[in-house]
Amino acid sequence: MPTTFLQTTFYYEAFLQGQGPHRGDNGELVLSIPMADNKLALIAGEDIGKTALGVFRRSGQFIGKTVSIAGTLATGEELAAKFTAALGEKVVYRPITTDQMRASGQLGGVEVAKMFQFYSDASEYFTAVRNLDLVRELNPELQTLDSWLIQHKAEIPLD
Repeated sequence: MPTTFLQTTFYYEAFLQGQGPHRGDNGELVLSIPMADNKLALIAGEDIGKTALGVFRRSGQFIGKTVSIAGTLATGEELAAKFTAALGEKVVYRPITTDQMRASGQLGGVEVAKMFQFYSDASEYFTAVRNLDLVRELNPELQTLDSWLIQHKAEIPLD
């Protein structure tokens, strides 16, 4: 049976579940993810279905193909700048290693570290295969992280 695959990655909603910035002991907001200076591909969960609908509306154009989707491609520094703009408070990016994340004791830390290890190791591939212009054609309502953060900033746990 002919199939089309949608390839997704890190969800914006993870920032509502503890993956976003946290207030450090000195009071500053710090974003610590194990991506070094690699880009991360991100998307809002609701945009996956909307983009899939756009694929289906193309009458078979994508049968047998993989459509890699994202709403934003950003490094840790760029993510910190986006959080700074949305929250109105400086967010500093301090990368950690996947080993540090595994040892953090946070709930699901080992699994999350494995996910980031995969994203970091395959960063060039993940970002190269994503055509954001095509994704916007398929889903004209595609949310950038900037617009999503403005809508959800009050829901982001910072402590």
